[in-house]
Amino acid sequence: MAHLFRDLSLGHSKRESTPPPPPLQTKPPPMPTNKLTSPDLQSPLGQLASQLTDSDLRLTAYDVFLAVCRTSASKPLSTSASSIADSPSQNSPGQNHNHSPSSPALQRSLTSAAASKMKKALGLKSPGSKKSPGSAPSSGQGKSKRPTTVGELMRIQMRVPESVDARVRRALLRIGGGLVGRRIESVVLPLELLQQLKQSDFSDQQEYDAWQKRNLRVLEAGLLLHPRVPLDKSNNASQRLRQIIHAALDRPIETGKNNESMQVLRSAVMSLASRSDGSLSDSCHWANGIPLNLRLYEMLLEMCFDINDETSVVEEVDELMEQIKKTWVILGINQMLHNLCFAWVLFHHFVSTGQVEMDLLYAADGQLAEVAKDAKTTRDPEYSKILSSTLSSILGWAEKRLLAYHDTFDSGNVYTMQGIVSLGVSVAKILVEDVSTEYRRKRKEVDVARNRIDTYIRSSLRTAFAQRIEKADSSRRASKNQPNPLPVLAILAKDVGELAVHEKQVFSPILKGWHPLAAGVAVATLHSCYANEIKQFISGITELTPDAVQVLRAADKLEKDLVQIAVEDAVDSDDGGKAIIREMPPYEAETAIANLVKGWIKTRLDRLKEWVDRNLQQEVCNPQANQEVFALSAVETLRIIDETLDAFFQLPIPAHPALLPDVIVGLDKCLQYYVIKAKSGCASRNTYIPTMPALTRCEIGSKFQGVWKKKEKSQNTQKRNSQVATMNVDKSFGIPQLCVRINTLHHIRSEMDVLEKRIVTHLRNCESAHLEDFSNGLSKRFEQTPAACVEGVQQLSEAVAYKIVFHDLSHVLWDGLYVGEPSSSRIDPLLLELEQNLLVISETVHDRVRTRIITDIMKASCDGFLLVLLAGGPSRAFSRQDSQIIEDDFKALKDLFWANGDGLPADLIDKFSATVRDVLPLFRTDTESLIERFKRMTLEAYGSSARSRLPLPPTSGQWNPTEPNTLLRVLCYRNDEAASRFLKKTYNLPKKL
Repeated sequence: MAHLFRDLSLGHSKRESTPPPPPLQTKPPPMPTNKLTSPDLQSPLGQLASQLTDSDLRLTAYDVFLAVCRTSASKPLSTSASSIADSPSQNSPGQNHNHSPSSPALQRSLTSAAASKMKKALGLKSPGSKKSPGSAPSSGQGKSKRPTTVGELMRIQMRVPESVDARVRRALLRIGGGLVGRRIESVVLPLELLQQLKQSDFSDQQEYDAWQKRNLRVLEAGLLLHPRVPLDKSNNASQRLRQIIHAALDRPIETGKNNESMQVLRSAVMSLASRSDGSLSDSCHWANGIPLNLRLYEMLLEMCFDINDETSVVEEVDELMEQIKKTWVILGINQMLHNLCFAWVLFHHFVSTGQVEMDLLYAADGQLAEVAKDAKTTRDPEYSKILSSTLSSILGWAEKRLLAYHDTFDSGNVYTMQGIVSLGVSVAKILVEDVSTEYRRKRKEVDVARNRIDTYIRSSLRTAFAQRIEKADSSRRASKNQPNPLPVLAILAKDVGELAVHEKQVFSPILKGWHPLAAGVAVATLHSCYANEIKQFISGITELTPDAVQVLRAADKLEKDLVQIAVEDAVDSDDGGKAIIREMPPYEAETAIANLVKGWIKTRLDRLKEWVDRNLQQEVCNPQANQEVFALSAVETLRIIDETLDAFFQLPIPAHPALLPDVIVGLDKCLQYYVIKAKSGCASRNTYIPTMPALTRCEIGSKFQGVWKKKEKSQNTQKRNSQVATMNVDKSFGIPQLCVRINTLHHIRSEMDVLEKRIVTHLRNCESAHLEDFSNGLSKRFEQTPAACVEGVQQLSEAVAYKIVFHDLSHVLWDGLYVGEPSSSRIDPLLLELEQNLLVISETVHDRVRTRIITDIMKASCDGFLLVLLAGGPSRAFSRQDSQIIEDDFKALKDLFWANGDGLPADLIDKFSATVRDVLPLFRTDTESLIERFKRMTLEAYGSSARSRLPLPPTSGQWNPTEPNTLLRVLCYRNDEAASRFLKKTYNLPKKL
């Protein structure tokens, strides 16, 4: 920017009107209170240790301005009387043709030249672009006087009364007379003013005293408190000057004369002001110590702004700035300090005028570009200190707004955000890259702009989030008396979602200029903030409640919305937004819902299992309990399962299809558990089959055979009864009760299809269901229960059959059939009682399982018939002639189940009676043939080892005419001497047990 302030042409005032100069008064009017102060912004240029007020500094700055502008930049002052002139001069300010109080520099006309170069460069506007608050009408009798010279403009800008201006000019005229051949910077201006002006030059004593004290305090500030050249503690002049000033502040000295008091003062002042600062100039150092010089220069720069429109610079800013820069020789200002001070003044003016004129902010930002160049080229410690202080002050102000930009900006002022962000980033870059010693030392590659924007986004959104929490809590308290008020975290999720959308639409487009993933960082921050709340909430919930589901669903929706914004924002990024997405670990809201639902399911299933245990233990399966003849506990169990399914689909969750398999698996296990409990304790097929007695041989030829058989029958019956009595059978399960259990399991199996259809109907009414949820049938099926029911029916059916045959009818089968003489103990009693049992079963069991049970009874009857023939014990013996009786009885048994075509199908009867049919021919085969066949079969089974001695074949229970054990048993029960002899010789079998 430095080139803008060199070789500037004269301009012309474009303002419509300027307030008339104030009337003569003893005190200058006060500056507006916001001119140099702002509630949260203090000057970084330094605070003075003296009691100089802003008014004192302003008047002193005006003195300096008049002093340097009445002379040329390099030529000495002249006392020529002819130098006084009122007419404007077109001479350059660098040429001193007329050395008068009204010098060419001050009297230069304000012409209508080209528009200000500086305003164009900085983008500043003129006051003419909008009406000044203090401007008068442009026509008529009341038209205000317009300043015609730069000097007059400066006086008006600084609100200096004409009387004060005239007095200073007179003093400068007198001072000029004694400076032949010397420059203005070689004098101590306050000292010379004290020397030239006396009490009579002032309107009253009060004004004179105030003026004297001001100049003495300026000397104190410039020579004692803030000297250009540091003071030596042993310096006598400084101690003497301090004493003189303190005495004069209590008791004013007489000025305007060359008296002893003034001589002593001059001696002390000049002794201190003339000390060398290392330069070769003969300048006096009274106003170029920091921060006095910076504060005075700040006052001068403030005058570039129109007093009637403080958001605009004066039209003649080029000429004014040219004259202001002439004060550098006294104030010790250089181009770098000027750039820094002017940047501060532009920025401070933006702040103090209400932060509405963006041109000022952009101008300050532009001026900072010059400051950045300066910072790279100098290592001056004093400059660096001022630079750091100034930039820190600007950055502090900017970041106070940007670190909570949601509080700072709204629809009414969001247009200022871009300028403030730009300013903050510019300042931060200078501080980091040019001031930070750590950065210089490490030379790290740091994207300052991106880092700062990242910090602003995260900080502001954390603050905004905290405010949303308070707001949500207030909303909850306000609505607590309303029906079904929303939980706090559900309200918060909605508010955060709205905040994210607002951020994306309003702030992210502005911040994206410095950070390509501004929206992504914003939503990642909000995601993290909400994560802290939702995870704490999830860790504290133990059951599925409506509030919990509402919160978790709201959290899930919020997360999806935030991730969507992040993904959209990162479309053009190098990594596709992976870094941002990694900052957003899932809330696991869906998982939490799933876990809660699983907990809910487990609770229901545990209760159902408890109910099953309790009721099945107490339940008596009464066939007369209901028309369908199945257990009422099954009806209740199915009802509970149906209610559980209804309750599941009524849960306010989004993932019914996903969690349905867990529900079905749980219910399936419960029903399977019911089936297992229902069949437990009901015994099985093997429970009722009696233990086969040891092998014996028949006793042949006794004349008391009938008597002994009768006696044996009694003994063997007792033995068989004792065997039956040892069977572990639950006496509470009679045939009717077992039939009810069979009906129950069949009913449950048939209800599985109904349940599965009902589930599909629920899915069709479910919002979250998709087409694949219907196509995947496996997820809706009960896998374990149907198989358990089929297995249970099979077990119970066999139990019924074998219980009837071997337990309930043991007295007519095991204890009666063919005991003693076969012809007198035939099958008729068995068939009679068997028929009665078949009638009971036909009336009790369901049509769909009736055939199965009757078939199992037929199988059990055939097994019992064979067991009597092949393992009936010593009380039974059969001759070849008895074979016809046996075959006739077997035919009667089959006819019972055939029932003249109304019973079992003939092919089914043939299938399950095949074993008996194959074995019966052995009973009419002659003994010798049986023995030969037995020997042959045994040798085939055991090989050459059986040649010396036939081994006793084990009992397999699988009767077969070619199986050695079956043949052996036919021989054991053969009432024949040859058979008995063979068994005695071969195996030494006894005749009795």
